[in-house]
Amino acid sequence: MNEQLVAHGRAIVDANLYMVLGTADAEGRPWATPVYFAHSGYREFIWVSQPDAVHSRNLEGRSEASMVIFDSTVPIGTGQAVYVWATAHEVGAADRAQALEIFTRRSLSHGGGEWTAADVVAPARHRLYRAIAVDRYVLDEHDDRLAVEL
Repeated sequence: MNEQLVAHGRAIVDANLYMVLGTADAEGRPWATPVYFAHSGYREFIWVSQPDAVHSRNLEGRSEASMVIFDSTVPIGTGQAVYVWATAHEVGAADRAQALEIFTRRSLSHGGGEWTAADVVAPARHRLYRAIAVDRYVLDEHDDRLAVEL
């Protein structure tokens, strides 16, 4: 595997605060939304959303998701991205403490606040979600999408 592509993919994930999360409802109707995210090992992606948001409801019935992480401020023709296919779901009680620690660490590093279980368990307004990458891709110098293990 090309070490340069791996390093580039990691740099994209580390440098950006938001990812575009793609989900679909039971009929296959797509929905895309930006979410602030944290990650662990470039394989696990964590975010907080309202459970009644379209993407959250979509994940209840269909756990397949796609994600794109990119810098939308670069000049035309110079954009790079990390593309991810994943399975996603609301984080359960058994995994909540670890996921909250990952999310809070990144949130605090960007000037956000600390997140606790009280912030993501009913009757709170938000829930904690996690996607586990199945496949990850970056573009090579020919604009071809190549699978990478970040």
